[in-house]
Amino acid sequence: MIFHRKVGQAGARSSDSGGPGAPPKTPVCHTLSDNMAWLKSKIGHSADFVIRMIEPVSTPNSQLILAYIDGLVDQPGLNRDIIQALQQAAARHSGDAGMWLNELQHRFVSTGSTARSEYLEDALQSILNGMCLILADGAGFALVAEASGGEQRGVEEPSTQGVLRGPQRSFTENIRTNVALVRRIIHDPELYYEERLIGRRTQTAVGLLYMKGIINETIVSTIQDRLEAIDIDSVLESGYIEEYVQEKTFTPFPTLLNTERPDAAAGALLEGQFVVLVDGTPFVLMGPVTFHKFFQSPEDYYQRFDIASFLRMIRYAGFMISMLLPAVYIAVTTFHQETLPTLLLISLLGQREGIPLPALMEAFLMEITFEVLREAGARMPRAIGPAISIVGALVLGQAAVQAGIVSPAMIIIVAFTAISNFVMPQLNIAIAARLIRFALMLAAGALGFFGIFAGVLIIAIHLTGLKSFGVPYMAPFAPFVPGSMHDIIIRAPLRSMKKRPRILGTKDSDRRPGGSGP
Repeated sequence: MIFHRKVGQAGARSSDSGGPGAPPKTPVCHTLSDNMAWLKSKIGHSADFVIRMIEPVSTPNSQLILAYIDGLVDQPGLNRDIIQALQQAAARHSGDAGMWLNELQHRFVSTGSTARSEYLEDALQSILNGMCLILADGAGFALVAEASGGEQRGVEEPSTQGVLRGPQRSFTENIRTNVALVRRIIHDPELYYEERLIGRRTQTAVGLLYMKGIINETIVSTIQDRLEAIDIDSVLESGYIEEYVQEKTFTPFPTLLNTERPDAAAGALLEGQFVVLVDGTPFVLMGPVTFHKFFQSPEDYYQRFDIASFLRMIRYAGFMISMLLPAVYIAVTTFHQETLPTLLLISLLGQREGIPLPALMEAFLMEITFEVLREAGARMPRAIGPAISIVGALVLGQAAVQAGIVSPAMIIIVAFTAISNFVMPQLNIAIAARLIRFALMLAAGALGFFGIFAGVLIIAIHLTGLKSFGVPYMAPFAPFVPGSMHDIIIRAPLRSMKKRPRILGTKDSDRRPGGSGP
């Protein structure tokens, strides 16, 4: 079941009546006892479900009920903006419950937003979303007031995508805070935000941000349709959404970016991309993307263009080394020794003297050992994880060399390959390089350089066939898009980057209207 809300509506995350075959909803009754009996049958078993009764002095037979989930609401704000307002308004109750609730909504309750709820199912969902429900005896509707709060993590520094120069703020697990962080950067009314509730059980808020005057409407309709088509029980992280909205192609290469940096999300929006936010995770999704986006960092635009271009070339080189270096070593030492200088060949052969394993098995043993150490370091407690992984790598490597299982050259190859893998700013493209590395090692062990060339050719063909929301993955190289090379491998000076990427088909392609200036 999917619920949909646009910003600009009232604070309650209301849902429609559902499609054909959906069970009918229960209207809010005029009798308060019936409404409370329905709510208690659904959630009354929960110890954190709080019901507070307020009875007007002037009309003691007309009661008012306040219901919420303890821990999901901001208790000081609830007492200040809602409960005190209800106590003040209780003396003005004239007997008409509907008029009294209307007066509460428009004159007394001072919380951020309030809305009417005509159905008990919608009222219950509002309570589960951290809102406060107000029911009056004799009224045929309920009042929902924004009271979300409780203990939450504040805005901190990015933990996985740090930069030396630039903003030091990261997204949090609160979707409202995340939207606000983007709006603090882009002060434009054309920044549109849509929100849906996805997940039959979790009812997770999933938001969609885009710049109305920039983004291609076809891309917007595509992501909207894919979000609406998701029908699962739970959404616990943005990775759930990523798997459902990306192209249905078996590939190790990611077709969506993820980031925890608000400035990276704002930059993507201003280039004509969309951003998907998921409540409960600090990582947002950005698309459509091309292959080259995974080698770009927000810091590239905070430094001089020559420094940024040099760092990008380092990242591309690191990606190629991470994929190819072990395979090239295997091919050279197994099939193509004549390609090495004589002194280097003699040195390598001397190191391999007495090694019982062929180069392919030797490389596989060390690569798998390093992957195990990396995974162990990531899963262990932070206080000892890095120390264990570093000490484990040093001890195992030294012991393996002394035992004559692997050669010192192989230790150097594996270590440099691993370091090159960490150069890439996006973790998912680094993981893709790690997976491809093993396939190329097998090809090199079987066919030498020919196997490597064949593997690289297959990867290139595969990349040129990929798309992200209709955008070719290898653009602007395949297909070639003239005038779009200023921000790929080399970042041109900002004053010369007058146009947005043409491959995205943006409605407003000008970064500098008029193009005047030095």
